[in-house]
Amino acid sequence: MSETSTKTHITQVATVMVPVSDQDRALDFYVGKLGLQKTADTPFGRGDRWVEVTPSGGQTSLALVLPQEGEQVGISTRVAFSSEDIDADHADLRERGVDVDEEVMRMGDPVPPMFFFRDQDGNRLLIVQRG
Repeated sequence: MSETSTKTHITQVATVMVPVSDQDRALDFYVGKLGLQKTADTPFGRGDRWVEVTPSGGQTSLALVLPQEGEQVGISTRVAFSSEDIDADHADLRERGVDVDEEVMRMGDPVPPMFFFRDQDGNRLLIVQRG
């Protein structure tokens, strides 16, 4: 099988879905506390909503979705955000009442400084200092 026969036209990760129990509460958290921008809030189907938030200047969005049957909220999402100033973000989020790790983890090179935080539903996310 040749390499070209298995290639797709995928160019980037566009959206990551995070299960939330209440989309309005999630918007309050992701926009009001994290400072992301609401980039979509579109009704569809029978009373459903497609809600997305995106970091300023970012290309990948988070879709704040209600859990499907059998799914739960409060998961370890494996989603990581990049930060230009990890210490300032840690202090700011703590001041805003966000459930953040006690301290920024510093494991030494080549591992960058990072910390976990939890959203309004207990979904666990990560912030990593890049560069």
